[in-house]
Amino acid sequence: MADSVRAVGAVLWRPSAGGTEVCVVHRPSLDDWSLPKGKLDGDEHTLVAAVREVVEETGFRGAPLIRLPEVSYSLPDGRAKTVDYWLMRAADGPEAEIADPTEVDAIAWLSPDEAAGRLTYPADRDLVEHVRGLPPITAVTVMVRHAHAGERKKWAGVDALRPIDPQGQSEADGLADVLVHFSPQRLFAATPLRCKQTLEPLAERLDLPIVTDNAFAEPGEADEAPAKAKVAAARLGEVRDGPAAAICSQGKLMPPLLALLRGEEDPAPYKTPKGGGWVLSWSGEQLAGLSRV
Repeated sequence: MADSVRAVGAVLWRPSAGGTEVCVVHRPSLDDWSLPKGKLDGDEHTLVAAVREVVEETGFRGAPLIRLPEVSYSLPDGRAKTVDYWLMRAADGPEAEIADPTEVDAIAWLSPDEAAGRLTYPADRDLVEHVRGLPPITAVTVMVRHAHAGERKKWAGVDALRPIDPQGQSEADGLADVLVHFSPQRLFAATPLRCKQTLEPLAERLDLPIVTDNAFAEPGEADEAPAKAKVAAARLGEVRDGPAAAICSQGKLMPPLLALLRGEEDPAPYKTPKGGGWVLSWSGEQLAGLSRV
């Protein structure tokens, strides 16, 4: 069976006098109009690749806001192609020229109606229509679970002082590569050392301090999880209303917290692996979307 193709893309938008504009790109090799997208570079993270492709094809840097529906279709040679899309807001002005004019030779900023009329493919038009139905994304918060830190039972000291291990350090470095694209201006870590260490590579890249916040630490007992989730949700609301933030929390708190924010009783869908996390996309006080990273 032929290998499947992974690609990434974005609906890139900016505010305009008439509301919003969507960026579409012209590809001379196919003589079509498309949303900016492209293939992954090796083992590149999909979000990192999406931001890169947007810059290369449009010259604009996009700020990720929320993950959009995945698009799948078959290529002429029979291979399956899957494209992961994000909604991104464009920076105020272009930061680069189009990287390869033989791949993209023109861009156009169009109203959603004009974009739908210009885009060649139905899947692209469907994505623009999906974006039109979303509530406005007013804030983005990133929440991650701490990286690997060995085994609790093999650590002889105080558990709060258990540090991340080599695997965890690699995960922390990888998280920094991804989270930097959300441009957080504040960093919060639950009380255990491993939470702070998970954010340290990101803090170094952004030259930001890490604030320890017990509201994002997991409860001591399992039956305390619902009450602790309410405390964390209240604190998260305060964080949401300030400058963009990245938070490192723990595995016993994040599932009940995210379920509470979604108005659901079952926390199981929000179980988060160590070194993994979520993008919380807000529309005012309402959680408009949760996107895994």
